[in-house]
Amino acid sequence: MTSTPLAPTDVPDRDDAVLDNAAWHSLAGPHAHFAVGDDLVRRYPADIAPFVAVRTWDDPGVWDALRELVGPGAEVGLSGYEGELPAGWELLGEVEGVQLVETDALRPRPDDEAIELDADDAAEMMAIVERNQPGPFRPRTHELGRYIGIRRGGRLVAMAGERLHPTGWTEISAVAVDEDHRRQGLASRLVLDVAFHIQQRGDRAMLHAAASNLGAIAAYERLGFTLRRINRFAAARTPA
Repeated sequence: MTSTPLAPTDVPDRDDAVLDNAAWHSLAGPHAHFAVGDDLVRRYPADIAPFVAVRTWDDPGVWDALRELVGPGAEVGLSGYEGELPAGWELLGEVEGVQLVETDALRPRPDDEAIELDADDAAEMMAIVERNQPGPFRPRTHELGRYIGIRRGGRLVAMAGERLHPTGWTEISAVAVDEDHRRQGLASRLVLDVAFHIQQRGDRAMLHAAASNLGAIAAYERLGFTLRRINRFAAARTPA
């Protein structure tokens, strides 16, 4: 399975090359203060995010650098790598994902009911992620950007926020709504609020989803996002 950019006519007319390697350009750019690693491989601290970023897969030293960064016998994500694994590396699984970016059809707006979340809300944020499984979320993920939520009866029932931050772009992530509060438009409202504040800073909004999550993709497209890229995400274990 390959990472296949869409035809140029399908992509908004803007400088989006950093999105081809969003994690690297986050850790080498606005999130550099979180970065652990060197000029070839970098990662976030484990309690912030599980992502490992590679500047280029063409460097012959990348595999040794990866193993040194995460350790022997460790699980590591291989975003964007298309070839065979070197001897001693074990493929644990792979999944197809999509990357979507905002278009001029997006009409972001702040939401009056949304509240900003911070470290005091970390336990509740972890709990809603556990209930809804929107994707990787760690105890300090909320430090990556602005997170917001909606409470009903004092309980956090919906959440969304900012994760990767390649220069000029911010990823909307952790969109989660409890089952008994779905079909009320809460996810859309939070996504539009997050996008509004991203644009207020002068950035553009983008997001990722599993290619199999057709409902979510369709919902994002209705809001004004468009498919930019299909990505292959693989997980591997480093040699012991």
